[in-house]
Amino acid sequence: MHGTGVPLVTPFDESGRVDHESLRELATWLESNGVDFLVPCGSTGEAPSLDPAERARVIETVADATDLPILAGTGHEGYEPTLEATERAAEVGADAALVVTPSYYNADDESLEAYYRDLADDSPLPIYLYSVPKFTDHALSPETAEALADHENVAGIKDSSGSLESIQRLVRLTDDEAFDVLVGSGSVYAAGLDAGADGGVLALANVVPERASDVYRLHRDGEVDAARELNAALVELNRAVTARYGVPGVKATLSLRDQPVGTPRRPLRPVDAAVTRQLETLLERALEA
Repeated sequence: MHGTGVPLVTPFDESGRVDHESLRELATWLESNGVDFLVPCGSTGEAPSLDPAERARVIETVADATDLPILAGTGHEGYEPTLEATERAAEVGADAALVVTPSYYNADDESLEAYYRDLADDSPLPIYLYSVPKFTDHALSPETAEALADHENVAGIKDSSGSLESIQRLVRLTDDEAFDVLVGSGSVYAAGLDAGADGGVLALANVVPERASDVYRLHRDGEVDAARELNAALVELNRAVTARYGVPGVKATLSLRDQPVGTPRRPLRPVDAAVTRQLETLLERALEA
């Protein structure tokens, strides 16, 4: 996967069920605004709140709605549920699987390396490692990625640590392999591309897909300073829809863009009117950048 990917939200209707029509419309809108691939059932998609059947249907809906590559979130806490979810994702049209590091039992990197290697051996889809210490309290080390990079069915990593050093080391340590390094933080997207990353999977790209995509395209076309300048103008909005307000903030901002996706599932709660006004101001500034 190269370019700008979107860990798209999962819309819910008023009764709390997945709203597949809104999901189709969202996928189509994102594609029309220039993103390069879609990532259903990631952290921003509230994957932990979806049951296995819902996850499979979400992936299928997105795959049917777009011609873009699909990197589907399939990670669970155990090996067997993850493999089963990956097999189901393959059946409904996913092109690759994004597998978050299991976190409940605080596995070390040696155990995680064996877990990913076994999964890659058995998976019908290429596997992308997913390090998101904000949620798992564990950052997968670049050395572990290096050890897995030569596996023919391990295709890359999404690094959501926000650490530019981590991106730099991942690029350097895996440079000799066919291994994609994807930036997971919109605030360091251009800097990650400077370091040699292949693209990004950015919550920010849900709400300003055209601007996030522009960062990649400007950088690809050699307009590096312009890419950095645009990225800098997006940092405050990115911070708002990730560190400050998270999924509820993303969903509220999408509604401001005439993409109604409902409210988050409990225990998450919608943002209030004051926060929505803050998000509207930040959105306007980002779109004007």
